[in-house]
Amino acid sequence: MGRGVAHPVAPNAVPGLTLTVGPDPVGNSTFSVRSTGDILFYMSELQDRYRVVSSGFGAAVRAVTPDKWEAQSPCEQWTARDLLAHVVENHRGVIASVRGGESEPLGADEDPKQAWENVSRAIDEITGDPEARAKEMDGPTGKMPAGQIIGQFVTMDVLVHTWDLARTIGADERLDEDSVRQAYEALKPMDAMIRLPNVFGPKLEPPLGADLQTEFLYFLGRRA
Repeated sequence: MGRGVAHPVAPNAVPGLTLTVGPDPVGNSTFSVRSTGDILFYMSELQDRYRVVSSGFGAAVRAVTPDKWEAQSPCEQWTARDLLAHVVENHRGVIASVRGGESEPLGADEDPKQAWENVSRAIDEITGDPEARAKEMDGPTGKMPAGQIIGQFVTMDVLVHTWDLARTIGADERLDEDSVRQAYEALKPMDAMIRLPNVFGPKLEPPLGADLQTEFLYFLGRRA
């Protein structure tokens, strides 16, 4: 998301958002899937869903020690800092579209932890403001309300990259089960589409008896 120098698109990134809006999604509230694969979000749950997922990512961010920012993540071409920069940039794109101003990529001298705190607080405020989340902005498929962008793309982006960051730094990798279930059900109908270049890699066969999170991650080409 945003203007300026874009971060590399990891082959295993999440679809929908580089919003430059760009390669990554999560169901951030209750939804249903149409035959077209569209997701219907009920905005009354938007803020709660975002808070659940962003709190998990925030915990992983806080657990990053200075020596881990350059560690290789499960996303090819991305370090831990690149991964966070991608998430921050996607958030900043939504914030700029709703509130005005320019969206900038994470600066080389910026504190990544503080950058995450600032953007997550702003998105939380937007999800709680009916007027803000109704504002239309450019999305992957055309004009969409900001609330739908946050629910359909931003939250899924954060959810999947929570696991990526936790795996990178050796932190707790457990994701919120309800959020995983919603994301998985939303992505299943889009199986073929998300295998396009620079979206997700080929899905993997999960181990026999795998739990929901493991099955979800293998579906996204991640070897959990």
